Formats: sequence, structure tokens, C-alpha cells
Amino acid sequence: MTHVEDELASQPECWSRAAAEAVEHGGVLPAPGERVAIVGCGTSYFMAQAAAALREGSGQGETDAFAASEFPLGRAYDRVVALTRSGTTTEVLDLLGELKGGSRTTAITADPDTPVMDAADEVVVLDFADERSVVQTRFATTALTLLRAHLGLHDDTVVADARTALGPALPDGLVECAQFTFLGRGWTVGLAHEAGLKMREASLAWTEAYPAMEYRHGPISITTRGTATWMLGDAPEGLADQVRATGGLWVAGGLDPLAELIRVQRLAVAVAAARGLDPDRPRHLTRSVILAP
Repeated sequence: MTHVEDELASQPECWSRAAAEAVEHGGVLPAPGERVAIVGCGTSYFMAQAAAALREGSGQGETDAFAASEFPLGRAYDRVVALTRSGTTTEVLDLLGELKGGSRTTAITADPDTPVMDAADEVVVLDFADERSVVQTRFATTALTLLRAHLGLHDDTVVADARTALGPALPDGLVECAQFTFLGRGWTVGLAHEAGLKMREASLAWTEAYPAMEYRHGPISITTRGTATWMLGDAPEGLADQVRATGGLWVAGGLDPLAELIRVQRLAVAVAAARGLDPDRPRHLTRSVILAP
């Protein structure tokens, strides 16, 4: 079993623990009414997008998401939350340094023995969700679970769906597809982008991701026999039929969207295996991006 497979299978237990610890960390996570930005790089940026949409959508305060390298330093925020599994990512550390003495900062990380511990004003350590793999799975979803639970948007059905996502076989013909499109709405747009990234990283697959309503404004033109369109969350009315009419494979997301992401992670591993690739050794990637000064 690869590190990726082992770590994605442990997600239900990690989510349960993160949800249970959300109250303990409540004092350093965004309070209702605060103006908040959530930042990250790669997978963490997509989790930031999802968390920001959930927080603002639940009425708890204006919330933006940025790639750490693109943060608008001229804007004022009550708190900036940085997601960084490794605690060493250059762009995140640089941004936290720029914000010192200004916006309050909270980092969510997996490693307590890294520079982020001193760079942020407060830190939440999810060391039980740390990973050996280069391709992120459980830290990202566990960090998002922590934030969902803090918002009061997590319940036991999410973990139950995560366990379900680990079980049944993937839809027939899915692994053999040549192209994959992932769609989301609201907070699941970030999950759709993460799904596409996971497929690219682990299996070198041709993937795209869009807000579901935007998919019909051009991107559906690439859909045909031998391609797959996967909806994370509830689909717009009529979209499934339109995809099927192209000859493409439609995959409905019947589970909680975060649990549905586990199914995509499983697909990435399965496609990698079918193509003779090792998902623990993705091409051109390292576990943390540290740029030379």
C-alpha cells in the first residue's frame, strides 16, 4: 500500500478527532463578525476557498480566500488564517512576516517543529493528520473539517459518509477515461479545484474544474465519449442530462461533498496504478515548496 492510500483511508478518524478538538481551538479561530482572510498554497489554497465560502455563507462574517503569494497587503482584516501542512512553505512564511504587528494571524499546520510556530501569532497543530506523502489528502480535509466544526457545520453524517466513500468500487469505465472535469457550487467550487489538482498530481491526468453553472458556458464542448464529469454537491437542474447527451460519463456526488473528495482521491490512485505511476512520487513535486532567497 502506498503512503497516499494509507493516509486517505485514515481520514474518517482524523475528521472525528478534528471535530472534537474544534471547541478547544475556538479562541484562536475566527470569531463571528470578524473580517477574515484564509490563505494557503496549492491544496491549502483550495481548502481556503471552501472554508471562506462556508463561513461567509453561514453569516459569520466577510471572508476572503487568497493564494498566499497573491494576498492584498493593502486590505485590513481582523484575522488572517494560514493553512500550511509543512509549516515551511516560503510564500506563507513571507506573508506572515509581512503581517506581523498588523492583522492577527492563526496558522493551522501539521508539524510543530517548523518556522510557522514563530511566524504566526497563534497556531493550531493537527499533528495526527500529518502525512509522509507528497500528494496531500488527510491534512487538507482534516483542516477543513476543523473549520467546518468551528462554524457549527459538521455532524456525524459527514464522518459516516467518509467511511462510505472508502468502500464501494468506483463507477464502471471511470478509470479508463481520458479527461476529467470536476464541478462545484458555493463552497464546493474549492473542492472541485482540489479534485482536479489531486488527479493531476497523482496520475498526470488531464483535468479541469469549474463552477457548475459556468461549465455550460464553453467547457462542456470538450465533453464526449471517454470523458467524465463529476459533480461535488447538488447539480443544477438538467445538467446531468446535458452531459449524458454528449456521450460523456456523468458522476453524481451523492455523499457529503468533502467525503466525495475521498472518492476522487481513490480515483487518482487507481488511475495512477493503471498508468504505471507511483502516486507517492509525483513528477516534479516536493512535499514542501521552499524557494531559495
